[in-house]
Amino acid sequence: MNFGHRLKELRNRMKLSQSELANLTGLHYTQIGRYEKGKSLPSSDILKKLAEIFSVSIDYLIEGSTEDTAKSHIHDRDLLKQFTEIETLDQKDKEVIKIFLDAFLTKKHIQELAK
Repeated sequence: MNFGHRLKELRNRMKLSQSELANLTGLHYTQIGRYEKGKSLPSSDILKKLAEIFSVSIDYLIEGSTEDTAKSHIHDRDLLKQFTEIETLDQKDKEVIKIFLDAFLTKKHIQELAK
C-alpha cells in the first residue's frame, strides 16, 4: 500500500470527506484527491498536519507499518533486539531511555560541529 492508499484509508476510517480533510489541513479538496491518486506528494508541513489529524507517525504515512520501517532501517541485530525489548517497558522507563539517547546524540552532534 502506498501513501495515497494509506491516506484514503485513514480518511475513510475517520469518516471525513476530501473537503473536510482539506479544511483541516488548509488545502483545497482537489489536492487531497491528487495525494490519494498518487499524483502528488505532500510537503513536510502537510505530512506533519496529516499525522496529527490521524494520530499516526509520519513514518507510517510514508512507509506503512512503523515496525516494518524500523526493521528496514536498523541493520544491527543486537540494537534491534534492544529496541524491541524497550518496547515492552512501561512508559516511564521508556522516557528515561529516550532522555539518555537524546543526551548521547546531542553530545555527538556537538562534537561533530566542533570539528
